[in-house]
Amino acid sequence: MNEGPRPIEVLLVEDDPGDVLLTTEAFEHNKVQNNLHVVNDGEQAMAFLRREDRYEGAPRPDLILLDLNLPRKDGREVLEEIKDDADLRRIPVVVLTTSEADEDILRSYHLHANAYVTKPVDFDQFISVVRKIDDFFVSVVKLPN
Repeated sequence: MNEGPRPIEVLLVEDDPGDVLLTTEAFEHNKVQNNLHVVNDGEQAMAFLRREDRYEGAPRPDLILLDLNLPRKDGREVLEEIKDDADLRRIPVVVLTTSEADEDILRSYHLHANAYVTKPVDFDQFISVVRKIDDFFVSVVKLPN
């Protein structure tokens, strides 16, 4: 019996509770089956990805949505660690942040981010952007198993 495609595991690294809520809502209203996991700072992100401490049983994400401005460990540091780690570097990372600074965009791509998206301020536009990211990486892009 064919069970259909497996759920996509998405890790959201975001410290703003409002943005977490909006992103969660956008994913819940999308038609594609996925599991959204949320961590609130850069150290938690790396512990989740390395399956350390309370994240020992965490799934390997198929996609990471990463804010740049995080407590405890900056998103830029997290991106660099992910892409420097042979076990993690294949995971697509979409930087999803409020920064429109050219230096943040350039540095993110220099650190091998797969995409850089500026968070819209408007509620409906924010939901739309998250849905488009989800649609693209879940429905369009072929991710490795």
